[in-house]
Order: sequence, then structure tokens, then C-alpha cells
Amino acid sequence: MITHRKSGKWSVLFVVTLVSFITNLDATIVVNGLPPLMEDLHLSLELGMWTLTSFYITSTVFLLPAGRWSDMFGTKRIFLWGFALFTIATALCGMAGSGTVLILARLLQGAGAAMAMAASTPILMRTFPPQELGRALGINNIAWVTGSLLGPVVGGALIGGFGWRSMFYVIVPLGILGLIAGVFILRESAELQKARTDWPGLLTYGTGLTAFLIVLSEAQTWGWASSITLGLLALGILLWIAFVFIEKKVRHPLFDLGLLGYRDYTIGLGITASYCIGYFAVSILLTLYLQGAQHLSPLEAGLMLIPLSVPQLFTAPLGGKLADRFGPARMILLGSFLIGLAILLLGQLGAEMSGAAVIIPLLIISAATGLSWPSLAKAVLSAAPQNQAGPASGVFWTVYNMCRAISQALVLVIIQWVAKSDVASHLLSGAQNHDMSSSRDALIHATNVGFRLFAAFLALAILLGLFLLGTQRKRQGTRPIKNSEKVEFE
Repeated sequence: MITHRKSGKWSVLFVVTLVSFITNLDATIVVNGLPPLMEDLHLSLELGMWTLTSFYITSTVFLLPAGRWSDMFGTKRIFLWGFALFTIATALCGMAGSGTVLILARLLQGAGAAMAMAASTPILMRTFPPQELGRALGINNIAWVTGSLLGPVVGGALIGGFGWRSMFYVIVPLGILGLIAGVFILRESAELQKARTDWPGLLTYGTGLTAFLIVLSEAQTWGWASSITLGLLALGILLWIAFVFIEKKVRHPLFDLGLLGYRDYTIGLGITASYCIGYFAVSILLTLYLQGAQHLSPLEAGLMLIPLSVPQLFTAPLGGKLADRFGPARMILLGSFLIGLAILLLGQLGAEMSGAAVIIPLLIISAATGLSWPSLAKAVLSAAPQNQAGPASGVFWTVYNMCRAISQALVLVIIQWVAKSDVASHLLSGAQNHDMSSSRDALIHATNVGFRLFAAFLALAILLGLFLLGTQRKRQGTRPIKNSEKVEFE
């Protein structure tokens, strides 16, 4: 058990919260800095999108094993190792001279972020008593949202004044500060567990996910029926089948498949996947529209994205109270409906720039996120037994990160499908040609189609939310049992 002086627990919260702030600040800055980055390094849209996706591959793949490593080697050690790797990789991103080097550095960044974040929650749980843990987690969440809020604006100002490399360099001093504070403030756990890392599971899951994402990114260029596309798709399927068999047999599985036997938990994961795929496409599609089609500067585009963060600072506390009163399923349904409706509104953007047409839907999405996301997290995590809270949380956040990567890959698929990817590449890189007007119209049409298609994922979340509401009503109408009661499937 980690033991801290009562006066030192807020210092611990500061160190842990700094990680949440920095990692989300980095994520939002990089999305906004994608166009100038592509222009300077002469990247296609495909490679440019991989500078985003690569981070989420490793942050997804290493999240679950990093939680296991925290138990094996100590939370402080894994936290500091991860934070150090993230900080060093961030500096390497700023120094990258090619797209390949940048993608490799982003892979290291994601692995470091996964290690630090996996150790963060156990550190807080061992530092704060139960009656204060909710407050600590709430402050941590506010820091995460604040990173989303400041990222587009700070990033836009830095990129406009000092170039895209500054969006990485500005993170490095904060990382060094967090490392120094962590060395002196954090305490190591007294008891370490003896366990083994599920390397076969890690290899099959991570390689399979990467194969699927490569297919989504490159199949339009290679051809969906080409031998390389079909081969990678088959490889990904075989690896994930092998992953399932490995997880059933291994003593310390990476992914506890037994959790899928809890119906509400499984439905909740389905809602999470649909919700995240639809939600995380918004900022990327808007970046393509604002900077590619409307030629706004990174700072101007960043200012337009502020409404995507602000309202949820106020609606999130309200959402928790409403979830307690009306039930989380109803808040999930309300939020998913409003987000889907707002994304459909964004699918009506035209050639003439309209601030209201962008800002109003973003305000709705943000407010609805504050109402529904805490309810979704609560519904999923409370559906598993208390003694499996750790694995259930790890799987939940793994699905979250994985679907964030899938969302970004699907954006590229849609742009390639509706408009040629070189159209977006030319517009984002600032290249001039004789057919700029038709290229601009094609990109606008592609982003509008993208918004409409991603709204369908929120419709799927609503459908699954109705199933969740139905199971909860049925349970309340029959006999009082815990949400975590296991359901045997026929």
C-alpha cells in the first residue's frame, strides 16, 4: 500500500493530474497542427493521418500490460518510466526530419503515455480515502478537459509563430517538471505482486490491430480486392482468433474474456465503441474543413474548436446528478441523440464559411458529452463485479483508445472514398493548381458525407442504449439483483 502524509496527497494529485493534462494537450495540438506538419515534411494525407493514429495504437496496446507492470514493479516506477519515455519521445517528435521518424517517435509517445496513465488511477486510489476519491478523480477529469480546451488555442498560436515543431517542444518542460515532482513526491507501493506479462496476447492483439488499421489506411490505394489488402485482412483476423484462444488458456490474461459474460458490461462496451468512433471523428473532419477547405490558420481553426470543450466543464457535474436520479441509461440515450443530431448539422457545412454553423453544433456536442460520458463510464464499470474492477476498467479504456484510432482511420477511408486523398493533401499542404475550386468543393463534400456517416455510429449507440435500458427495467421489474450478476448466454 502507498502511504502518504495527509498534507502530501494534493501534491500527488498534482503530479498525476499533470499527466492527464499533458497527454490530452498533446493530442489536441497535434490534430490542429496536422496541415502545417504535412506541408513542411511533404507528407500525403495517408502519412499525415498515421502521425495521429500511431500514438493511439501503442497507447491502446500497452495500456493493459502497463497496469499489470504496475502491480509487478510498482506504480511509482512504471509511472516515472512511462512519463520519461513520453517526454523523451515528445522531444524526438519535435526533431523529426521525416514522416517515418515522426511516426516512430509517436509510437514511443503512445507507449509512454499508456504506462503513465495505467499507473495514475492506482496511485490515486491508494492515496485518497474513499470519501475523497471522487473529488480527486473529478479534478483529474477537469485537467483532461482543460488540456482539450487549451490545446487548439495554444497550439494554433505556437504553430503560427514558431512552426509545427513548437507544439512538441512546449510539452517537454512540462514533462521534465512532472518527472522531478514525481521522483520526490510519489511513494512506492509496499507490496508487489508476482505475475507474468502476457507477451503472446500482447503480440497477437497489437499486431492484429495494426494490420486492420493499415488496411483501412491503404486499401483505397492498393485496391480493396488486391492481394496485399486481403492478405493483411486475413492476417489480422487470424491474429485476433489466436488472441482469443491465448486469452482463454493463459494464467494471467491481457484481456479477461470472462468479463464479456456480464451482459450489461458487454452492451456498455458496444455503446462505448460506437460513441467513441462517432465522437472522435469530429475534430479531424473539422480540421480538414477549416484549414483545408476554408484556409483558416491553425490559430483561427483552434479558436473555432473551443466550443467543443467549454460546455462540458459545466454539464459534467450536472450529468452525474441526473444519472443518479434518472439512471445512467437514460442520460446515455439523451447525450447520444444530441451528439448524433449535432454531427448531422455539421454535415450541412457549405462553401461559405459560417461561424454559427460550426459553433452551435459543437456547443451541443460538448454539453451532451458532459451529460452522457460520465453516465456511460459509470454504467460500464459498475456492471462488472467489484473484485474485477481493475481488469474491467482496463478493458474499458482499451476499447476507448482503440476506437479513437479506428475513428481516425475511418476518416481517411471516407476522404479517399468520396474525394481523392491527393485532393485533401494538396489543399492541406497549401499547393496551388489550376483546379483549386473543384478540389475545394470535393473536400467540403467529403467532410459532409463523413459527418453524416459518423452520425450513424451515434444511432448505433442509441440502439444499444435502448437494450441497456431494457435490461435494467426488466431487472428492476423482477427482483433486485446487482448489475454485476453474471448472465450465461445460450
